[in-house]
Amino acid sequence: MKKRIEKYFDRLFPLNRSLTGEDYQKSLNIISEIIPLKKINFSSGKRVFDWKVPKEWNVKNAYIEDLNQKKIIDFKKNNLHLMGYSKKISKIISLKNLKKNLHYIKKIPNAIPYVTSYYKERWGFCLSYNQFKKLKDKYYKIVINSSLKTGKLTVGETLIKGKSNKEILISSYLCHPSMANNELSGPLTLAFLFNNLKKKKFKFSYRFLVGPENVGTISYLSKFKSRIKKNVIGGYNLSCCGINSYPHYKMSKKGNSLVDLGIMHSLKMKKHKLINFSPIGSDECRYETLGINIPFGAFLRTDFDNYRQYHTSLDNKKIFAFDKIVDNIKILSSAINYIDKANVYLANIKNCEPFLSKYKVYPTLSKFNSVNKIDLKTLSIFWLMSYSDGKTTDLEISKISNIKIKYINKAAKLLIKRKLLTKIA
Repeated sequence: MKKRIEKYFDRLFPLNRSLTGEDYQKSLNIISEIIPLKKINFSSGKRVFDWKVPKEWNVKNAYIEDLNQKKIIDFKKNNLHLMGYSKKISKIISLKNLKKNLHYIKKIPNAIPYVTSYYKERWGFCLSYNQFKKLKDKYYKIVINSSLKTGKLTVGETLIKGKSNKEILISSYLCHPSMANNELSGPLTLAFLFNNLKKKKFKFSYRFLVGPENVGTISYLSKFKSRIKKNVIGGYNLSCCGINSYPHYKMSKKGNSLVDLGIMHSLKMKKHKLINFSPIGSDECRYETLGINIPFGAFLRTDFDNYRQYHTSLDNKKIFAFDKIVDNIKILSSAINYIDKANVYLANIKNCEPFLSKYKVYPTLSKFNSVNKIDLKTLSIFWLMSYSDGKTTDLEISKISNIKIKYINKAAKLLIKRKLLTKIA
């Protein structure tokens, strides 16, 4: 598997991916060789919640050359040299004015930074600080042969259908040019994870999603919000998980959600780091926003930008650990197998608390005190009746209540028999 992953990496890495465009489509087609993705298109200009789908961007060429026609910066040598979504331009410009449109990182002098301007038309070039220091001429010629036109933004999805319509959603993004850990580790893990799971029989359904970060996920949520809120009980975003480090996991906003419990179960024998939820990060934040509120964790091997090569040309194959992608698949497969043991119940009485004694699940004689405490079966009944909303699983209720799952399960069987609960997954 490791060699296959590397072959796909080598094909994907050079492409000038962005939110849209020909190289994004090429990348999605390559990933589709591993996982059968159905394409969902969104037209430029379409309103998606508070956002708008951007124009489609393509680049043929871009460079800076001196007046002796010597290329100083060349997009064809490294596509990070061109600021993402740069508009078309061709002119001779003074060094003073050129510097206003140059981006570099003084503290990492050998790195080309990754810079974008998706939502305001401008142009720019990126270069290492070492390259910047060599610019001495008074004038340079700049050429950007790009196009910004009405087109499409595309999200790819596929589904492993289980017995239940309740879903776990696994997502990653595919919109960064020529970066390894921050870009290709996520979709490659996702695609080969699908391959590892596709022939198994599951209780829940497992949906896989690949698209442009942020606006791609927002577009998808705007189209399928009703279905997602009805069926999706949790998910994982896969990002920055290809470097030689131990697993990191960013918790969902809820904390001990089903997806959190799944990962913690699979990592309990491994060195790992748990990160508290933050609204800053990747697409896990989009699923946790107000109005959506799906418990979503992020599987990583670093704290996003907490590695030196992040969003620069130094995030390349040299720092990529292909054996970690294989390990990711094992960890996530284990988490999914754990998740799939969970049960989901829905309380049949939804207006306030039911009169439990009427259903013979609570005594008519009350003699509880500091010595004669409520037994675990009765406690489990109360927890189930409080949390059985059709989304919260028995594993989560067990964790929240600190009652062993065997007692929760016994109580659930009794409540189903008394027609107070319905098992929906």
